Amino acid sequence: MTSVMPWERSGSKIDDRHLQRLAVVYVRQSTRQQLVDHQESTRLQYALVDRAVALGWHADRVLVIDEDLGRSGSSAGARTGFQRLVTEIGLDHVGLVLGMEMSRLARSGRDWYQLIELCALSGAVLADTDGVYDPGEYNDRLLLGLKGTMSEAELHLIKQRMWSGRLNKARRGELAFPLPSGYVRRPSGEVVGVLSLRAGPVRLNVPSC
Repeated sequence: MTSVMPWERSGSKIDDRHLQRLAVVYVRQSTRQQLVDHQESTRLQYALVDRAVALGWHADRVLVIDEDLGRSGSSAGARTGFQRLVTEIGLDHVGLVLGMEMSRLARSGRDWYQLIELCALSGAVLADTDGVYDPGEYNDRLLLGLKGTMSEAELHLIKQRMWSGRLNKARRGELAFPLPSGYVRRPSGEVVGVLSLRAGPVRLNVPSC
């Protein structure tokens, strides 16, 4: 058998071995608010089903995992969808993992490299809007590692910007926190108890012993 170097391979990185397995489209938005404000992003992620079909999969062999809508990608602990994805890959059921971008799959280096390693061991490939990647090939693995690092760094920068904004509001005395039950915030910013808003004296009926 004649060995073929990676750069000598012709055609796509997807072959019959991949097509015999499932194509998985992983859909995620970080917060419930994003589901309301960024509906186009959600639609684009679901539309990846069409791309899987264009790559050679039958529609009934495309699995959509969307249990993690409204959940952060900073950790896999609370993401049942990601855990399901990892399980399917580990069982050799998956030939292709599709995500709109790599940050949709994971923003944690630990979770990301676990996913890459499992794909390399099972022979699954990953794809985003930029292309198809085989984690079993050195150059693709290097690029996937870079994308994962950028995704993790992006999460750090987002948190840093949010924290800096909160500190700046606190310095101006404008940082507001959620109020406990029984209190409301007036338009002026003053916090008062609900009972103090009632007209006249408040009588408390205490049963006699």
